[in-house]
Amino acid sequence: MPSAERRGTPPPEVDRIAASRAAVAARRARAAVKSDIATGRRSALEVLDAARDDPGGTEGRMRVTDFLLALPAIGPTKMRAALGDLGIADVKRLGGLGRLQRERLRRFVLSRPSRSAAGRLTVLAGPTAVGKGTVADHIRRHHPEIAVSVSATTRRPRPGEVEGVNYYFVDDAEFDRMIAHGELLEWATVHNAYRYGTPRRPIEHTIAAGRSMLLEIDLQGARSVKAAMPEAQLIFLMPPSWDELVRRLVGRGTEDPIEQRRRLETAKVELAARDEFDHVVVNHDVGTAAAEVVDLMTARTQGADT
Repeated sequence: MPSAERRGTPPPEVDRIAASRAAVAARRARAAVKSDIATGRRSALEVLDAARDDPGGTEGRMRVTDFLLALPAIGPTKMRAALGDLGIADVKRLGGLGRLQRERLRRFVLSRPSRSAAGRLTVLAGPTAVGKGTVADHIRRHHPEIAVSVSATTRRPRPGEVEGVNYYFVDDAEFDRMIAHGELLEWATVHNAYRYGTPRRPIEHTIAAGRSMLLEIDLQGARSVKAAMPEAQLIFLMPPSWDELVRRLVGRGTEDPIEQRRRLETAKVELAARDEFDHVVVNHDVGTAAAEVVDLMTARTQGADT
């Protein structure tokens, strides 16, 4: 039969050559990914996410064994032990992992020591109108070596605030979706009005890559982050005085009198919580306060290098 003859006919030489070249290119691409992980050009979590999104792509076709061996301080013995602990067969590829296997592997990556001592999360919190956002924005503009986390909120933008820079401004339905899908490290309702939350994955990726990250949030959020990540450093931003805090809140003109009174009542409670924090910085001047925060963030790295 003609069809049987066709099935028994070996592929043309040109097809074999093309297939061989494609296989070589795929191996080189996976080797490049392994090298990127090993050298820190890409975080291991970024590669895991790429494999999940495209199981048939370069990252998805990478064997879990190669992925583990690319991590710092993991050789063949530790790699085999990790596979046993994770319940993953050595023939598995990243794109073929089940949901639970992928989550166990993510937790394993996050438990590994970062390549740099600078890979730590610092939380900046304080009472309303103390200038947390202004200090964080100053650090973002003047210290590019420090990543600044961007929170999501259901409140409307204030004048001058930029989507994706100051906040991700979302509606209640989108915020509910982020909660349901586990995309937030923490979230809270602030001042009995709006919800604020911290996207999880940008923080995980940054810390895994060994970079310092600053997270500017409210007191409730700071407590939640500390519970989830005890290694995080907490900095409390204080106003020079109560009168100055009131002046700043009233002067910015973004809340009506009822909202101002509510926020000031909350501020009294927040100020009493400063002893829960690792450090206190007084915001007399934005540039000076920002410099103090940066010094506290980098002191750990400088100490490790001496």
